[in-house]
Amino acid sequence: MPHPAPHRPGAQPADLRSFMTAFPTGVSVVTTLDADAAPRGLTCSSLASVALSPPTLVVCVRTASPTLEALLAHGRFALNLLHERARATSDLFASGAPDRFARTEWRLPLGAGGPHLTADAHAVADCAVVRTIRFGDHTAVFAEVSRVTVRESGQPLLYGRRRYAHWSDAAAVPQPAAVPQPTVASLPEAGAPPAPSEGAARVRR
Repeated sequence: MPHPAPHRPGAQPADLRSFMTAFPTGVSVVTTLDADAAPRGLTCSSLASVALSPPTLVVCVRTASPTLEALLAHGRFALNLLHERARATSDLFASGAPDRFARTEWRLPLGAGGPHLTADAHAVADCAVVRTIRFGDHTAVFAEVSRVTVRESGQPLLYGRRRYAHWSDAAAVPQPAAVPQPTVASLPEAGAPPAPSEGAARVRR
């Protein structure tokens, strides 16, 4: 079995960013609290479901991020999935502006892992960190989900090719008509005599 070629010192690494822009995703904001109970947060599109039992997901965050430092110290966070009218909030939390929470509606429900962006999220998962893996310039944070809050009327905000898009626009495209499946004649069971053709006599033994 062939093995991948090792990375050679001095070789130019592939630009993964151009590749990943071709994979549209939803948009989320990770929120947590620092040691002084002040809110911290950042925009994140690198997340995935890991397991249903126990309910576990993973988010990948830049290792040098102050929000990641606070998240790991706190051990908990909230994952806010943004609805399609929350583009400005996505840009705000990606900007690193120090007053981002002063410009956003949020609350901290009892037992929450981090602030819930009440005006901008259509779904929120409260999470507890169970494992971290540092690789390169990012850290993968594995977390068990303790509670999920979903607003059924919300429509997800999408991002790909360095542009935003609305889920409602994509969902409005008519689905292709179902292609009828050809009828397949059933085969006789093993050892069974073939069925007589039309008009043929049945032989009784």
